[in-house]
Amino acid sequence: MPISSIAVGSPSEFGSVDALRAALAEFISTLIFVFAGSGSGVAFAELTDNGATTPAGLVAAAIAHAFALFVAVAIAANISGGHVNPAVTFGAFLGGNITLVRSILYWIAQLLGSVVACLLLKFATGGMTISAFSLSTGVGVWNAVVFEIVMTFGLVYTVYATALDKRSAGNISIIAPIAIGFIVGANILAGGAFDGASMNPAVSFGPAVVSWSWESHWVYWLGPFLGAGIAALVYDWIFIGPATHEPLPTTDYA
Repeated sequence: MPISSIAVGSPSEFGSVDALRAALAEFISTLIFVFAGSGSGVAFAELTDNGATTPAGLVAAAIAHAFALFVAVAIAANISGGHVNPAVTFGAFLGGNITLVRSILYWIAQLLGSVVACLLLKFATGGMTISAFSLSTGVGVWNAVVFEIVMTFGLVYTVYATALDKRSAGNISIIAPIAIGFIVGANILAGGAFDGASMNPAVSFGPAVVSWSWESHWVYWLGPFLGAGIAALVYDWIFIGPATHEPLPTTDYA
């Protein structure tokens, strides 16, 4: 159960080879994800001569993020769990799936991975602007917070259902990376035109650091962490708790 199953961990875990290896995997996966995701936006700006965002640009961003996250989760899954997102790590922590100590290592690695990805992207493109996440005209900060809560809820709920729930071992866990990528791509199509559809504090943090633009940045931390926490509590209490039903044998519905 959440809360009662939360584990702080030992300070010695900070120096554990296994924990550091997992953090490195998170750093690399986040770097790959952010470079491709943010890179799609930079490429769009280059192709359109910094023109206004179009429906085609939104679709391109959704596809780039979905594909990149699919790969980023898959390549880290067997090492770190493939979180690639501080909000996902927070949700996993609330469900007792990772210690606080290891969570801190993951958060540091994810944020550094995003910053390095944006710095590399800026250098590789000859100094092109790496735009920070921002709210569209007419979208208030609390509108954006609700967007981020709902979208991140969907993401973390998907992570629990396909990856963290031990009953998903087998066929369901195999599709976890692509399911996680798909829900992020779909959410970008839904919320990208309003607040950029971050769902991931690391994804917002790197561009904010490189562009040094922090307006409404707190939205991209509060919303995802609240959404992740709600998803973790709902899934763990209702579907993983002791009162949950046993899944039907495959033969019963084949």
